[in-house]
Amino acid sequence: MSLPGFFIICMLQSIVAITCGALMMFYTKEVIVLGHGHEIASKLQGSTPHDQLLIQTSESFSGLLLFTIGFVLFMVAFVKDGEFQSFFAKGCVLVHVSMATWRVCFEGKLLGFGHEWLRQALGDIALALSWIFLLVCSWREKYD
Repeated sequence: MSLPGFFIICMLQSIVAITCGALMMFYTKEVIVLGHGHEIASKLQGSTPHDQLLIQTSESFSGLLLFTIGFVLFMVAFVKDGEFQSFFAKGCVLVHVSMATWRVCFEGKLLGFGHEWLRQALGDIALALSWIFLLVCSWREKYD
């Protein structure tokens, strides 16, 4: 028996990941300005042409990774096995909580990011909560 809502959560997070990944690959500078603001974006773009190329390449590969994750989420959305869905949801919770912890412990100490790490950590926690909500609802249905 598959988990109710699994398909919807996977598809929503897939659409967000694919869109953000594509934007990061092809509109790197605009995404940095949108995410961090003009002041911080100018600091993050590098001072030499070599630095700028390295940073742009790194951002493009990060976008490619995010796009790939979105594509995997899209494929997983069609799996109907309830045990796999539960396992996958628990893994997603672990990944999102780990990312939020990383942002709080390490990115929070970087002076150049301002308070962007807090907004991103709250986003990671919100994504984790969507999976937790799915698991709680499935457990409640299972034991009722």
